[in-house]
Amino acid sequence: MILRKLREFLDQRHVKHVVISHSPAYTAQEIAQAAHVHGEQFAKTTIVKLDGELAMAVLPAPEKVDLKLLGAAARAIQCELASESDFRTRFPECELGAMPPFGNLFGMHVYVDEALTTEKNIAFNAGTHTELVQMGFADFLGLVKPKVARISATYSS
Repeated sequence: MILRKLREFLDQRHVKHVVISHSPAYTAQEIAQAAHVHGEQFAKTTIVKLDGELAMAVLPAPEKVDLKLLGAAARAIQCELASESDFRTRFPECELGAMPPFGNLFGMHVYVDEALTTEKNIAFNAGTHTELVQMGFADFLGLVKPKVARISATYSS
């Protein structure tokens, strides 16, 4: 599966990482809790469409993507959440909603919320709802080369 490919990618580049197994969880906050990872360190991946092209928005678990901020950062005329049917076939080896934030492995641009830059380490789904990878944020930046910008707005209840 994708975890094997992701581990090979990281190992070939000598990037230290840890794979954490956890009980099945589906929301970013549930995953962070199940794996005992602070929510601010869990990088969730949201698939968006920027002027019709799929892209990844990566942000801390407690946050949600702000489409206006993301659109401005991407200099896109149109910015919207992608539907599952838009991207289902793009990630054939991943469980739906468990895509790792490595857009470079899927031919997609990646936008990372600036809030993650304050974290030494991040954790993210590894293609399943029972495994995640934890690694240094600086290593992630070096491998993925995302655009970093403010793209999230805190959930309000």
